[in-house]
Amino acid sequence: MDARPSPLSLKKVGSGRSEVSTVSGLLGLGGGEDQRSSLPSPSSSASSSMFEYFGWVYHLGVNSIGHEYCHLRFLFIRGKYVEMYKRDPHENPGIKPIRRGVVGPTLMLEEVGRRKVYYGDVYVLRFFNRLEESKKGEIACATAGEAQKWLEAFDQAKQQAEFELSRGGSARNKLNMETELNLDVHRPRVRRYASGLKKLIRIGQGPETLLCQSSSLGANGSTDGYFERDIGDAIEAYKWKCVRTINGVRIFEDVANSESGKGVIVKAVAVIDASADTAFEVLLNLERHQRYEWDMLTGDLELLDSYDGHLDVVYGTFDPRWHSKRDFIFSRQWFRGQDGTYTILHFPAVHKKKPPRSGYRRTKINPSTWEIRNLNTSMGSNTPRCLVTQMLEINSAGWCRWKKNHCSKFEKSVPYALLCQVGGLKEYIGANPALKFETSTTVIQSKVSEVSVSTAEFEESEVKDEFYDAMSADSSSSDEELDQKDAKLSLKRTSAADATNKELDSEVAPVMIDTSQLHGTLRTGKDDTDTNCWTSPSGTGFMIRGKNYLKDNSKVMGGDPLLKLIGVDWFKVDKTIDRIALHPRSLLQSEAGKKLPFVLVINLQVPAKPNYSLALYYAADRPAKPNSLFAQFVDGTDMFRDARFKLIPSIVEGYWMVKRAVGTKACLLGKAVTCKYFRRDNFLEIDVDIGSSSVARSVIGLVLGYVTSIVVDLAILIEGKEEAELPEYILGTVRLNRLRLDSAVHLKV
Repeated sequence: MDARPSPLSLKKVGSGRSEVSTVSGLLGLGGGEDQRSSLPSPSSSASSSMFEYFGWVYHLGVNSIGHEYCHLRFLFIRGKYVEMYKRDPHENPGIKPIRRGVVGPTLMLEEVGRRKVYYGDVYVLRFFNRLEESKKGEIACATAGEAQKWLEAFDQAKQQAEFELSRGGSARNKLNMETELNLDVHRPRVRRYASGLKKLIRIGQGPETLLCQSSSLGANGSTDGYFERDIGDAIEAYKWKCVRTINGVRIFEDVANSESGKGVIVKAVAVIDASADTAFEVLLNLERHQRYEWDMLTGDLELLDSYDGHLDVVYGTFDPRWHSKRDFIFSRQWFRGQDGTYTILHFPAVHKKKPPRSGYRRTKINPSTWEIRNLNTSMGSNTPRCLVTQMLEINSAGWCRWKKNHCSKFEKSVPYALLCQVGGLKEYIGANPALKFETSTTVIQSKVSEVSVSTAEFEESEVKDEFYDAMSADSSSSDEELDQKDAKLSLKRTSAADATNKELDSEVAPVMIDTSQLHGTLRTGKDDTDTNCWTSPSGTGFMIRGKNYLKDNSKVMGGDPLLKLIGVDWFKVDKTIDRIALHPRSLLQSEAGKKLPFVLVINLQVPAKPNYSLALYYAADRPAKPNSLFAQFVDGTDMFRDARFKLIPSIVEGYWMVKRAVGTKACLLGKAVTCKYFRRDNFLEIDVDIGSSSVARSVIGLVLGYVTSIVVDLAILIEGKEEAELPEYILGTVRLNRLRLDSAVHLKV
């Protein structure tokens, strides 16, 4: 038995027998036998500060006799090196690591989600080698915010490893000789190496507070750090009108949706003096005594089942004041955006474990969503704040009666009680100082001189919307900071001509692209009312980084795409297929396709039963201009592509809960899911494995359920990070109009 109690006050945390980790020997890929002991020496290239990340995590695994264990371990990331300790090395100088290795470019991390371990909930990260998926393992954190910080820390280590490999020569040989972090039973003896690093970033808090953390939030947790938020990056058609204010909570009605006769969407909005992590944990907690303090609608809640860490099913009863002898079942689907924003979807559900209860009437709950996002802290204050929004779909006839007749009747309704949960949550957190904590991420300056790392591409950027870039017209965000954002927002369109001259080779004569000779399996739409088809909209519905973005975070309206969408293939496949452009049925294998100067192929691999592939073909009328950002992307490294390939989604028409699930924020796809790149003479193919992320799988599963009734716009672009790369431009767009799954053409591999 491990002598140290686990972070969730777990009594049984492992076995005294020799343990066999599920990580089977690696967190990163270096290869070789001799483990080097020195950090990269300073170089004449760009020099900046290297980071160290450290904090407590849970090491999950299975021992040699098949028993699961959960061990508290101290993890330390220095550059590309990773060490694991039984105790904090800062408090125990001279202690030796029990594991050590390097993080390599082929390391992949997946956020598995929430999992119950013995008597508490943790947030699990899974590691695997994309070239050898049998090498895998898991660590876990007390909060989703800490899990995201560790994802960023390992990504930074991967970038450092990639930079060293890019230097070639002795650096490449040196990295190849280094071993990976081995979490197996064998612990190789290693030599200590210099720790000449400047900045230390602590993730999470010490074991004293960590030991008390559980889903009941009995102690302080950690925030997700500092981010500045955008509203979104795709323009939405909401028209929110404030219809009531109750105890500091605003209640809105979507006037646009009401006028369309599709029912009524209402929402309650409040600013809470706590981090988004804290509010999220309180919302997910089903513990009776805590729930009674803020939720006046529900009685007892019971967890029936959990799936893939991001979906569970809950049974509950109403408080007798609202509904006597009535019960309900609902599913909760949640995910955390890479900007720290949480989204929770509530749907009515059924479950075999809870048939109708004698003496109770089974009620169907209203579909609803929660969105929780961090706000900037006030000037001179370290108190975290978050904006909590609850959206609710209610019967339009009842809503109209409440508005036109006696408003007091609304206060007696279940929708009113649901919306008041926001107010209850705000007051509960305000009355419990233990839940209102400052960020636990601290930066410690050392006295050591700077060491060499890569240029800005590999630095820890402070750009606030690293993973997201879309704009919403959601007027609920009328907080003072968002008003300032709107004041700075420029609606000036980017010029397609400027992008063409900047990114495509002007010395090569353009080729006329005759789309009549190019035919994909999905037909081109005639107009917006057409179905099961595609069109290519302009970029005006998307907001992208402007020329002065690095100075004032200003966004501009997108212009016409640089590349032309020439066709779409909609395939049904028995198993996931890569390099689809080489398949004889691919549009690119036609005679006209082979003559094109350059084609960017986006192969969206959709996990389902069966699987689907949506292949988008974007053509240029001439090759990329040498040394342009587009050329760097086309012919660059996979690490560069992962850090720059960005997609902005937008549900133009469709069920409102699908819109909330998909969102309008841009995503660096290489950071969210596994992307594989295949370069040939006249094309670059990007295979996007949506199924590689449990979060993406759950969202796409929801979308497929409504796919025949939704219109989806997508924009792809290369993220601009340097002043010379701004303003951004849109590579290509596509509108998918009410696709039918049965229209997909079966593709034999």
